[in-house]
Amino acid sequence: MALTSESTTLWIGDLASGSGTISLDSSEAAEFPVTWAGRTTGETGRTNPEELLGAAHASCFSMQFSSLLAKAGTPPTSLQVTAAVTFDPSQGGILGSHLLVSAQVDGISEDDFQKLATEAKETCPVSHALAGITITLEASLA
Repeated sequence: MALTSESTTLWIGDLASGSGTISLDSSEAAEFPVTWAGRTTGETGRTNPEELLGAAHASCFSMQFSSLLAKAGTPPTSLQVTAAVTFDPSQGGILGSHLLVSAQVDGISEDDFQKLATEAKETCPVSHALAGITITLEASLA
């Protein structure tokens, strides 16, 4: 069964001086302030599309990697995944997503761990959605 999730942004003003609010409508889990400065200079207390995209990529990868590890008979004790999404408006926008993974997985070899991490990167649905950008991976066993 397909599930459609919704978010809404209310933006007031122009790009440079305006601001908005992003609401996670489907889950009602949060509402975030957003500004152009938050997107281009990392203004504290404001989110941006790239941070939200990173959250989506990190959580999707975590689920996919967890599933692959379990299917291989080595379910993870824990996975910590950071997705660092780079944005540069002068170079056309979103340039890439770097997945940084630290995992506790008992009974797995380094080679099998790296193979499954790469497979998770390549098969996670958000990675598929990001096919137009470079996705890199750095995975280590803790």
